[in-house]
Amino acid sequence: MSEMIFCQSCGMPMGDTDEMYGTEKDGTKSKDYCSYCYADGEFTESDMSMEQMINLCIPHVVESNPETSAEDAKKMMEECFPTLKRWINA
Repeated sequence: MSEMIFCQSCGMPMGDTDEMYGTEKDGTKSKDYCSYCYADGEFTESDMSMEQMINLCIPHVVESNPETSAEDAKKMMEECFPTLKRWINA
């Protein structure tokens, strides 16, 4: 089984196929970012802060993990997001 790959912007698991991957300017699939965060070589929300991204992702994390509270989801992302490529030097 291959190693789980996560979007380096929102932390979403990318799955085993490349259908969730964003695209570069030349149309090739991005190796780092999902299609929600990245298209045509640019972030879809280029002026979004890490805190705004976390708040945007909370409902999605809770929906896909009903045993996780919004507070726990936020804590988890506050620990994880600073290690993602998009936010490391932000």
